[in-house]
Formats: sequence, structure tokens, C-alpha cells
Amino acid sequence: MRIAFLYDCIYPYTIGGVERRVHEIGRRLAARGHEVHHFGMKFWDGPATIEDGGVHIHGVSPASPLYSGGRRAILPAARYAGSLLAPLLSGGFDLIDAQQFPYLHCLPAAFAALVRDIPLVITWHEVWGPYWREYLGGMAGRIGEFTERAVARLPASRVAVSRTTADQLGSLGIKGQVEIIPNGIDSTLIAATPPADGHWDLLYAGRLIPEKRVDLLIDTVPGLIAEFPSLRVLILGEGPSRPALEGLASRRGVLDHVTFAGFVPDPATVIGIMKSAEVFVSPSIREGFGMAALEAMACGTPVVTVDHPRNAVRERINTTTGRVASLTPEDLGEKILDCLSNPSRFGPGCTAMAAAYDWEVILPQVEGFYQKIAG
Repeated sequence: MRIAFLYDCIYPYTIGGVERRVHEIGRRLAARGHEVHHFGMKFWDGPATIEDGGVHIHGVSPASPLYSGGRRAILPAARYAGSLLAPLLSGGFDLIDAQQFPYLHCLPAAFAALVRDIPLVITWHEVWGPYWREYLGGMAGRIGEFTERAVARLPASRVAVSRTTADQLGSLGIKGQVEIIPNGIDSTLIAATPPADGHWDLLYAGRLIPEKRVDLLIDTVPGLIAEFPSLRVLILGEGPSRPALEGLASRRGVLDHVTFAGFVPDPATVIGIMKSAEVFVSPSIREGFGMAALEAMACGTPVVTVDHPRNAVRERINTTTGRVASLTPEDLGEKILDCLSNPSRFGPGCTAMAAAYDWEVILPQVEGFYQKIAG
């Protein structure tokens, strides 16, 4: 098959769960003999089309800052969407897989699929719904919510990366079938990565934005210190909330126990740190899948997360992989203490759970689904 992936960001120029999914699936499909193209923004110098891992990477619009005022900028997304129609119409593709975010590019994808009579897949990584109004406020939030609903109703096959995301698509009024094909991990690579130097009791890794609720983790630290006086907490990541979180840690008097290490671009380095941590904490109230938590499990590290309907990390938490806490510092602290008391007991359950998400398990699902809808 000749397959076109659509997402404005491209691994490794930007690193996130969506970029990594497209990268991992794309190069594995290419290794199986498919012709794979990824159309995104041009983050590199030199020719507009390059090859990486057997995948043809096309920079169809200039790279520009993705965020403005801590929110995704609209102009780069609009410019990217406007650059897609011509290559999609002329590319002779058998299938288009558009990642749902940032939405606008799904419109030319649907038009090209209709004109060329080829199947369109829209892969949903999360659904925002009413959260748009909180994120953008006022009229802009309503426009965002309307756009998401419009994209959900485009004539396309729908893939969701988690049951949580599939259920939320139902809240948009989608009545057709949604195929659940989760994200994956490279278990062999993770197993071969040695632990990092040093030791951390608690680890958080992700963007520092309000909905990740890192503030809740910091609020637990004073109580945890009473039980573990030498407690060490590492926070990996950057984002607009970092100054406020550092201020919170100062006010709570825990700066000696909490380290803000910033963004770590090398995934192998992050894996090594996960192996050197006792417990991974994911207090986010909005996770369409939760790649970092799954990677922590693959390292044998238990995960403590929170109970929220938009948090898909909960899907992989049971008595052998970690704990789910309510959204209070007291309960989150209690669940963390439970895991810290004997974290090694979760190792076998965590690695068994993660093994089910190896890319070699996921890829046949992707390929089989593509072949089914392509006819």
C-alpha cells in the first residue's frame, strides 16, 4: 500500500506521543514493504523531502512556533492544512491516516479522499469536548468545540488510541464503529537501556501545563516527607506552568526535595531515569493514552495516577501495576506511600502489562485494519 500520514509535527524534531506513534508505525510498515509518506511542517534545513527509516518525510509548510501564550497557535495549523491538498490529490495514495489534532488539516484530507475515492482514517488521540471553553474561553472556545465536532463527523474510519478516547468520541454524537488501536512501546529497546545514575523516589515526566496537575503531586510532598525524610522527587518536562510550580514548591518548603530537570529530548535517557525511580506519578486529568506511564511500567516501575473520566492511564492500572487515587493530596499521598513501601512487588505485573503494548503486537492490528478498509 501507498500510505500518507498527516501530522504537522515530525519526530525527532518535536517529541510527543503522536509524533512517536506515526514514526514507529511508519518505519515498521515501510520495513514490511509499504510505501509510507509523512506530510508535516519543515523543521529541517535542505530539501523539502527527506527519508528517515524508509519513510518519505515531506515538509509542506514552514515550521513556526507551535504555541502562543501557552496555547497551540492557529496560524501554523491553518498554513499546514492549506499546503496539503495538492500533494494529497496528486500522490496516488491508497489510504490517508490523519491524526485528529490540530483538526484543520482533516478537511483537505477528507476532500482529497472523496475526490480520489480512497479511504480516510482519522486517528483520535483525545477528545476535548467542553474543555475547549476552558482552554480558549468565550467564542474561541465554542469555535474549537464546533471544529472538533465537525471533524468527528467527516466521512472517515475512526481509530482511537484508548477506550477512554473512544468513549469520548461517543459523547460527540458519533454512532459508528470506532476501532481501538493503542500506542505502543519498543520493549526490546527499553530492556536494553541501563538505569541512569542516581536514585529517585518519585518521578513525573510530561508537559508542565495545568491539566497535568503536577501541583497535586507537589502538595503531597510535605506529608510524604514525614514518612520518608530523605524523599527525592524528579520532575521532567517544560511548559508554561513551570514558574508557578516552582513557586508552589517554595511555598510548601520542599525545594530541597523536588528537582525540576526540564525537558529531556533523548527518550533513552528518560527510560534510564524511569528505571532509577521507585514510583512514577501521573496526576493528569487529561490523558488520551499516557505513553510515559506505559513506558514506566515497561521499566518495572509502578504508576500512581488519578481517577478522572478523561484520564486514560487508569485503563492500565490494577492491583499489580499501581494505584488510582482521588483528586486530593491526602489520597494521592496515601497511594504513593502504599507503592513506596515495597515498589518491587509491582515489577512483574508492570512488565507483563507493558508487553501487551509492544509495537510488534500493535503493528499487525494497524496493518490489518488498513488492509480491511482499503479493500
